[in-house]
Amino acid sequence: MPIPGTAGSPQQIASFAEELFGHLPRTDQRHWALTYLRGLLATEGRKSVRRLASAVSDSPTAAQSLQQFVNVSPWAWAPARSALTRWSVRRAAPTAWTAAPVMLPKRGSHSVGVHRRTGPAGGRPVSCQLGLALFLSTGKLDVPVDWQLMLPGPWAEDAGLRRRVRVPDDVVPRPAWAQVLDMTDRLTVGTGLAATPVVTDLSAFVEDATPLAAGLSRRGRHFLLAVPGSLAVTPADAGASRTAGALELLHSGGRTLRTAAHSGRPRPAHITTSLVRLPGVHGPSRTYRLFTEARPAGGRVPRVWLTDLLHRRVDELLPLTECVASSATAVHRLEDFGLLDLEGRSFPGWHHHMTLVSAAYAYSHLACEDGDSGTARTALRRDTRPRGATGRP
Repeated sequence: MPIPGTAGSPQQIASFAEELFGHLPRTDQRHWALTYLRGLLATEGRKSVRRLASAVSDSPTAAQSLQQFVNVSPWAWAPARSALTRWSVRRAAPTAWTAAPVMLPKRGSHSVGVHRRTGPAGGRPVSCQLGLALFLSTGKLDVPVDWQLMLPGPWAEDAGLRRRVRVPDDVVPRPAWAQVLDMTDRLTVGTGLAATPVVTDLSAFVEDATPLAAGLSRRGRHFLLAVPGSLAVTPADAGASRTAGALELLHSGGRTLRTAAHSGRPRPAHITTSLVRLPGVHGPSRTYRLFTEARPAGGRVPRVWLTDLLHRRVDELLPLTECVASSATAVHRLEDFGLLDLEGRSFPGWHHHMTLVSAAYAYSHLACEDGDSGTARTALRRDTRPRGATGRP
């Protein structure tokens, strides 16, 4: 399928690549970053390294150089992601930062982090990698700006296995909620958007959302978290000490509201809500709001949400809950930009590829929406390699 939004001159794309990858110390590294990016934007269908190379370069060694650049070259991806975040924020003010789990199916057992896991909605076990993506969410668009890779089981313990796929010694196993905190900590660099809430649904991977809520509260980060219905909570009433599951408390003592319709939900919703505290989380401002849909359509099981945004009405929070679904849609769209097409097994290769895929997606959706994409695709196919850029990355 054609990739939308690839308008823009080669100079515009080169300027974008320079902003993200200008920190790379060598000219040839910066060249191959631009070439890989152009290939992701110009190549239709599967984004194999050979197809990327043939789409944008006449060099017979381009495929080998791109493979080296992504999987072997020791370049830092964190500065590129920080630059991508700043670039994206200048073009699309976020209403939320959405953290979403991403299952990446893999064949074989040698790629970094690959393991067997139950598929979505309790389906059959699949062989996959599990990543966490952080999206800039506007309500209309979700742009990935950061990634984490979960390393379960032997990937956390087997030194030989880790060495084979080049997992750094300082990368240690961390639960999903801690990985989300790591990503939100990186948001403080250069965005100036500390008040923008973090939205996520980790309920399929995290049995207790308390550590994430407590960690975000300590950082002064507003949040909206989908939580298991069994989450232990205490009514916020003075002197209340009874601890119950979140869903039980909502059903037994919650207040039901009828909210207004909004763009993501054309019909009014009936919401049950209650103010609660989390056992073990202390402080004068540690009161949170629980809410869930009281009358879900079609007999579906509604999500239970926990938030510290007490100053917002529930009908103002409902559009934020839609970020979970819209980020899942963005994950599917990322497949058109090569999300599943990494040809490599290493830890650095995974992070390099995810960074470049995210950059291509962001450029496609935010850079030049009104241009002639056909002209742009033709321009992308021209090899603009500078002289002397034939060395290995």
